[in-house]
Amino acid sequence: MLKQFTIERPVRSRPDHIPADGNAFHSSIDAMGAPMYFARNSEIYGETEPAEYVYKIVSGAVRTYNVLDDGRRQIGAFYLSGDIFGLELAGEHTSSAEAITDCKILVVKRSTLVSLADRDNEVARELWEMTAVELQRAQAHIMLLIKTAQERVAGFLLEMAKRSASGRDVELPMSRQDIADYLGLTIETVSRTLTQLEKVAAINIPTSRRITLRNPVALTRLNS
Repeated sequence: MLKQFTIERPVRSRPDHIPADGNAFHSSIDAMGAPMYFARNSEIYGETEPAEYVYKIVSGAVRTYNVLDDGRRQIGAFYLSGDIFGLELAGEHTSSAEAITDCKILVVKRSTLVSLADRDNEVARELWEMTAVELQRAQAHIMLLIKTAQERVAGFLLEMAKRSASGRDVELPMSRQDIADYLGLTIETVSRTLTQLEKVAAINIPTSRRITLRNPVALTRLNS
């Protein structure tokens, strides 16, 4: 069930032509997706709700999370502009998704994409590859959570740097609390660790939402 959104135009049928650029799945969503707008901190879907749609971020950022039995929040992933999320192996969402910032998101019915994949081998291949990437992302996150606080923060910064245009300047749409909930740490530990990394010249923190990797090699050593 979609909630708290504004639709700009209806979902289209299958496009007449999907570019043969090795990106058929993304192109399909671009062609068929209905743009929807989600306000900051609004829920996109909830845990255990039917996984009826697939989402691609045009602008903004999204977090997926679970609420643990003791009430703590565990963030599973961050999705940025250009990322696709909501892919599930089963028929229900295994986590909830919220907009970190105001978001514009393309939304396509899962059944439409599955039907397209049945007819288009390239779309089917990319769909399975993206599902595999999501599984790898989840496994990597589990491995990150067994490391020390310094290793976790270093790993997070390296992960975000890989997703940035420069590979060094990291823009953080998420809060320190979001980062703490992603890394399984307290916000105090995250802030203290970032300060320590800045003191040893591994990073520079010009603003609370921007971090520059001054010594990626040192961060990689910390994360290994």
